Amino acid sequence: MDPNLIFGLVISGALLSLAAFGAGFYVRKRYAERLIRTAESKARDILVTAKRQAEADIQLGERQARSEVSKARAEFENESAQVRRDLDNREKMVQHREETLEKKNDEIEKRERESLFRLQEASQKEKNVQNREKMLDHLVSEERERLEKISSLNVEEAKRQLLSRMEIDVRADAGRMIREIENQTTEEVERKAQKILGMAMQRIAASYTIDSTVTVVSLPGEDMKGRLIGKDGRNIRAFETLTGVDLVIDDTPGAVVLSSFDGLRRETARRALEELIKDGRIQPARIEEIVQKTKKNMEAVVREEGEKAIAEAGITTVHPEIVKLLGKLRYRSSYGQNVLDHSLEVAHLMNGIAGELGLEPALARRVGLLHDLGKAVDHHAEGPHALIGGELARRYGEHPDVIHGIEAHHEDIEMHSIWPMLVQAADAVSAARPGARRESLENYVKRLSQLEEIADGYPGVEKSYVIQGGHEIRVMVKPDRVREDAMPALARELAKKIESTLEYPGQIKVLVVRETRAEETAK
Repeated sequence: MDPNLIFGLVISGALLSLAAFGAGFYVRKRYAERLIRTAESKARDILVTAKRQAEADIQLGERQARSEVSKARAEFENESAQVRRDLDNREKMVQHREETLEKKNDEIEKRERESLFRLQEASQKEKNVQNREKMLDHLVSEERERLEKISSLNVEEAKRQLLSRMEIDVRADAGRMIREIENQTTEEVERKAQKILGMAMQRIAASYTIDSTVTVVSLPGEDMKGRLIGKDGRNIRAFETLTGVDLVIDDTPGAVVLSSFDGLRRETARRALEELIKDGRIQPARIEEIVQKTKKNMEAVVREEGEKAIAEAGITTVHPEIVKLLGKLRYRSSYGQNVLDHSLEVAHLMNGIAGELGLEPALARRVGLLHDLGKAVDHHAEGPHALIGGELARRYGEHPDVIHGIEAHHEDIEMHSIWPMLVQAADAVSAARPGARRESLENYVKRLSQLEEIADGYPGVEKSYVIQGGHEIRVMVKPDRVREDAMPALARELAKKIESTLEYPGQIKVLVVRETRAEETAK
């Protein structure tokens, strides 16, 4: 074959190949450009869609945020309004109580003025009685002389009248002698008793802090009050339910108040609240955990208080249950006086009295320390605290004299030994110390009214007057209804009635006054 032809064919094939390659390249370029334009269009669409979706999400988030802010603002305003309403109500209650106290103070001052006036009136009546007694003695002398001059009577009649007059004179003289002997004996006994009690009291020095029904707990900041209340008040409700103590949260800066008449519960609540504040995790579950833990710890605290009291009183071999009961007395009060401090003072007083009388001091201290043991459980058991305490002492193997001293020191049973008498004396001395006991204004006014009602209810009583701040009552009796020799019995009966009916700090003196009258008609 011709080389030129072959060369021409090769060249033609190469040209055709180049033409085919160029055509393919052009087609692929056009196809690629169309794909790029399609991808760019889709990318622009996706970008627009994403931008629109983002704007919609932002608007939705803004609407939800505004809704949440409005809701939170409404809740805060509602809670603030409720707090303001509570504060207004408490302010009104405090104002009402202050007005009530002012009225009662005015009433007491009025009663004191009336009592002073009645006392002056009674003093004037006593002077009149003395003048009338002198007049009566003079009339009796004149009557005796007139009787001697009577001659119209026979011998038997004159003798009978003379004997009758002599009997009256003898009775009067005998009565005066008896009163003089009783007065001398009473003075001697009181002098010796005062000497013994004075020596016993000199050996101890007791000071009292009046117990209160509230405890103030300091807070680290004002925001703690809101945390203690909790959402919808759930924290404060849980705390009050678990402790049995009222948690008072008011506008007092940096403090809250625990209120309860049960001192043991109040102390438990105080310790639990301080632990909660220190812990910082204030929620119902944590509150329950800490309160239960504090209650267990208080058992050890109560036992320790009982052991301290036993060591201070100097007695030994005490049953563990009695130790616990004595520890509970640390958180009991009577008329504001701490019962455990009072029991320790009675024990020391009885120790001094027993030493003066030649009795066993250790037994005296034991009786004195345990005499109010029943007050540790009297809110669980029925009956007088003296009988409850005696039963507890009997159950835990105390000495018979200790049991009898506890049971009879308020005369719930008959006394048959000296120990309950000594407890009575030491108990009265401890209770009568200035500042040892207090009572509320309502109880004070009520006691004054009850004293007068008891005295006025007896036959023959004309009127009664309570003086000396409720520590003395003067009873005016009708002379034609109550004889002179019946006055001591009436005074004793009134005293017994007051002892069995009322509860009061210290002692109440009963004074019965009878106005003597003599009548004679001039003819």
